Amino acid sequence: MTHSKPISFLAAAAIPLTAVAFAGCGGGGNATAAQAPAKAASGKAATVKVAKTGLGNVLVDSQGRTIYLFKKDNGGKSACSGGCAIDWPPVRANGVPTVGDGANASMAATTKRSDGAPQVTYNGHPLYLYAGDQKPGDTNGQGVTAFGAAWYALTPAGNQVSGGTSTSGGSSGY
Repeated sequence: MTHSKPISFLAAAAIPLTAVAFAGCGGGGNATAAQAPAKAASGKAATVKVAKTGLGNVLVDSQGRTIYLFKKDNGGKSACSGGCAIDWPPVRANGVPTVGDGANASMAATTKRSDGAPQVTYNGHPLYLYAGDQKPGDTNGQGVTAFGAAWYALTPAGNQVSGGTSTSGGSSGY
């Protein structure tokens, strides 16, 4: 039994080292606290929140992607389907949409799309992302005219952002 102390010492030292090694093997490697989705009061990732972009403070989704309105939408109903919904994917939520810092929960709701699935609305506007935005904070869809009308980012008050048109070229008239 003279070896029991050195073995228990090695076992005690191995456990923390193993924990450190496994902690370093997380999925993805470059996730940071700044990239974590904003949490709503419910603890869920926010469907809609506010972030500062080159256009100022605008609505973004839980991953920081700019959210847009489509001027062709009418009465809270989406006029974007088919190829339009590929270039401008609708913002979706399972159940009641959640809001993060800077967004107004009373302005967030959903509307039923032509396919029967819910789409998030804000201040009565159906919400979309833009396939031409490659990373959080991109605003390449701002001022683009495609699928019969213009697309604009939204302010926290739920209005279109004026000015600051896209300089990327984006999609043009389809």
